[in-house]
Amino acid sequence: MTAHDISPGLIVRHFTPPLALADFKLICFDMDSTLINIECIDEIADAAGKKAEVAAITEATMRGEIKDFKESLRRRVALLQGVPVDALQRVYDERLRLNPGAAELVAVCKAAGLKVLLVSGGFTFFANRVKERLGIDFARSNLLDEADGELTGRVAPQSWGDICDGAEKRRTLLEVASLLGISPAEVIAVGDGANDLPMMAEAGLSVAYHAKPRVREQAMVAINEGGLDRLLDIFTEKP
Repeated sequence: MTAHDISPGLIVRHFTPPLALADFKLICFDMDSTLINIECIDEIADAAGKKAEVAAITEATMRGEIKDFKESLRRRVALLQGVPVDALQRVYDERLRLNPGAAELVAVCKAAGLKVLLVSGGFTFFANRVKERLGIDFARSNLLDEADGELTGRVAPQSWGDICDGAEKRRTLLEVASLLGISPAEVIAVGDGANDLPMMAEAGLSVAYHAKPRVREQAMVAINEGGLDRLLDIFTEKP
């Protein structure tokens, strides 16, 4: 696989920039550690005094060492049993920040006519707020079950299924592309962890953002330094 730096910390494979942003119709983002600066489940676990235990499972999963994302998520969510639901709002208010360049990249893509999809192995509480904050068009994520003001330690079922893993991310990308009447070749997919690889493999342009080594190696673009808006360096005809 050939690879070269087009500027410090920005590596491309399989093509020579620039591309035309107008050639794409949809951009699909992972959320935790891609659009935002944290892994939300790790920060919720901090409220239960179990951050180290949950974070170790998260890290192994994102590196691809734990292959079954659904089982990994169920194990981590089980450790959240009894956490007050209002802890989620504190995480959002006090710890969640957009990653550098996220708002700028989304704004430029929207101005160029692209639709925006957020598809996350994280949770609807955060995904819906990030969706509203950035004006994202579509979002899919996992729903934490709760009762009596506390998390039950389970993932709640939704109309499309129970857990948004790598396979569901891929399926959602293809579903939204079909809904828009476009081909996967007209989709950009951006992620950082192993569970993003299935959707990245379907996209016409795959982008790794400060990603795990396995993801960097397989992506067409790897942003290893700077913000998400560095992706714009590979495009011409920006609005």
